[in-house]
Amino acid sequence: MTKLIKMHSYKKFIFSFVFVIFLIPNVYSDTKLVPKTELGPTKEHVLATRIITQLLENYHYKPVKLTDDLSLLVFNKYINALDPMKIYFTLEDIKRFEYHSLKTDDYLEKALLTPLFEIFKEFRTKLVSRSEKAKELIKNSNFNFEINENITLDRDLVDWAESELELDQIWRKKIKNETLNLKLNGKSTDSYKETLAQRYEGIARRTKQLNRDDVYQIIMNSYTTSIDPHTAYFSPRSVENFKIQMSLSLEGIGAVLQNKDELTVIRRIIPGGPADFSRKLFPNDRIISIGQNLNGNLVDVVGWRLDDVVDLIRGPKGSTVRLEILPKKESLGGKTNLVEIIRDEIKLEEQAAKGFTISVESDKGSNSLVGVIEIPTFYQDFDAKTAGKDDYKSTTKDVQKIIEELTKKKLSGLIVDVRNNGGGSLSEATSLTGLFINKGPVVQVKNWRGRLDLERDNQKGVAYDGPLLVLVNRNSASASEIFSGAIQDYGRGLVIGEPTFGKGTVQNLVDLNRYSEGAGKLGQLKTTMAQFFRVNGESTQHRGVIPDIQFFGLPAPKNHGEKGLENALPWAKISQASYRRSNFDESVINSLVKSHQSRIKNNKKFQHLVETEKRILEAQGKTTLSLVQSIRESEHEKNKKNQLAFENEFRFLHDLKPLTRVDSDGAENNEEEASDPYDEPKYDSLLMETGQIMIDFNNKLIEPNR
Repeated sequence: MTKLIKMHSYKKFIFSFVFVIFLIPNVYSDTKLVPKTELGPTKEHVLATRIITQLLENYHYKPVKLTDDLSLLVFNKYINALDPMKIYFTLEDIKRFEYHSLKTDDYLEKALLTPLFEIFKEFRTKLVSRSEKAKELIKNSNFNFEINENITLDRDLVDWAESELELDQIWRKKIKNETLNLKLNGKSTDSYKETLAQRYEGIARRTKQLNRDDVYQIIMNSYTTSIDPHTAYFSPRSVENFKIQMSLSLEGIGAVLQNKDELTVIRRIIPGGPADFSRKLFPNDRIISIGQNLNGNLVDVVGWRLDDVVDLIRGPKGSTVRLEILPKKESLGGKTNLVEIIRDEIKLEEQAAKGFTISVESDKGSNSLVGVIEIPTFYQDFDAKTAGKDDYKSTTKDVQKIIEELTKKKLSGLIVDVRNNGGGSLSEATSLTGLFINKGPVVQVKNWRGRLDLERDNQKGVAYDGPLLVLVNRNSASASEIFSGAIQDYGRGLVIGEPTFGKGTVQNLVDLNRYSEGAGKLGQLKTTMAQFFRVNGESTQHRGVIPDIQFFGLPAPKNHGEKGLENALPWAKISQASYRRSNFDESVINSLVKSHQSRIKNNKKFQHLVETEKRILEAQGKTTLSLVQSIRESEHEKNKKNQLAFENEFRFLHDLKPLTRVDSDGAENNEEEASDPYDEPKYDSLLMETGQIMIDFNNKLIEPNR
């Protein structure tokens, strides 16, 4: 291992690799069925394993040696990757496999992976067998939906079945529940039997298409993610698919997807894309089936590989794709909606920073104007900049122009909104901070060697020196955490909202072939090689940025963000950088918090939002489901009425005409609904409350001068 890995890519994009792992957790090579005799490690796998283990033992940010403790973790990860819902293996199988649990480190160290391939072969045999049994059960099913029984939705909460007979009962309930779901969503007997039969035929077929590279990727990612959740191995085919998909990434519907158990979940909506403009798809919605054009048959995609789902969703610009969606507000087994999306290019200008003003009524009844700058991502046209073009596109340049326009008006202050901003260019986060501070360090970057680099703003002066608030939420990550953390550390402004995502690590992509010239294609390794630290010495990792003022009463998922990821690197602290802080009087912040809490207790619009979030979390947290049809129908009808009443409460609070009903596909029947500008700032209770905080903040800042 003579070559050292150079640190450089973090200075470009610090979010792009998160996009990779969400989009392509595993990619498969072709559509032919692979004989089990062909499933074994190759000489390329042996060589790649030796390189990967040396890289992770020596050059990972927190090097981890191959020990028995790590062995057990990797083994359990591997079993969970194969059978996350505990529906193929029995407890007896797991006990037989335990022989390998403390030898997995030896397999990796010696690059002898045949035993792990053998476990996969047994898994494949069991899956194919279970799929055949499922099809037979579906064919002969005549379920009694009046029997009082339930199904457990969260399989993490259960133990492995002790026998095949116990698994038979688990599968009977599974098929019964899936049958009931389809019946309740309007499927006829012949239709739902055909759908379910095709579902399990497809699961078996796609599993039999997995080749030795696919299995190797699963094994190696069980190892890499046991070290940290952002370290991952990509097979040669995965790398090629990623390049292809990135070249096509500006055309489609504009949504980042991930697999969760047997469902495809919308992880993120890309600003400026068709899904964003539709206002019908949201993060945590689940895709059940996909249809092409307005009259194409819906194809059930439950249990599908992610790349196959992506292939169905992609298509030429101007064509229509129909998605059957289980909304995030519905628990598993709930009512689905049918959403039509017209494929289009993602409009990059819609991802650019935007500026506008909001009129905020003070407690005394007078109106004040507050400026708002929305930043969906931290972007920079690297190619244009490298070519020496002065008019290259960048977040900082756009925001500076917006500030110049907004400050022509008599503002009470400025809000920089980085909610749902997943990151982007580190240099842009640094230079954007420079618009508000007068020179100094912005973020510290500590690499795997322990070397500390400072990213600095070297420009004198500021573009704006008035009252400043930074609005964040639980999905503000990476570069947006660097920016908001720096503003907070310098005391330049206050951070408002929710604790941020907490991703404070840097990943580099390493081509494994650089370590073995002349070898076959070995793939690439994405590995964590550095960590961000704020100028005050605290990491943004795990904890995120804690707002000066947190929205009172707004609930949050327990395991959201970095803290919810297995094996995430812990929070840490180093020495602070040399910088000058403008301190706020703590009494000012305490006073603002009290005013905020007092105000929102009586703010019905804000409380409606709080209740909405509570309902979503309650639906997502449901762990059991009744298999009695009358109970499920009653629950569906009740939910439908409650959702209509809840929607009308929102509309009443905002002086909109009420809806009279909700159609069977979940779409409101009122024509005026389509023209209601729900994305207008006045409907954003969090933004409007931040405006109220700005008025209070501005008053506190000028009080000493009165």
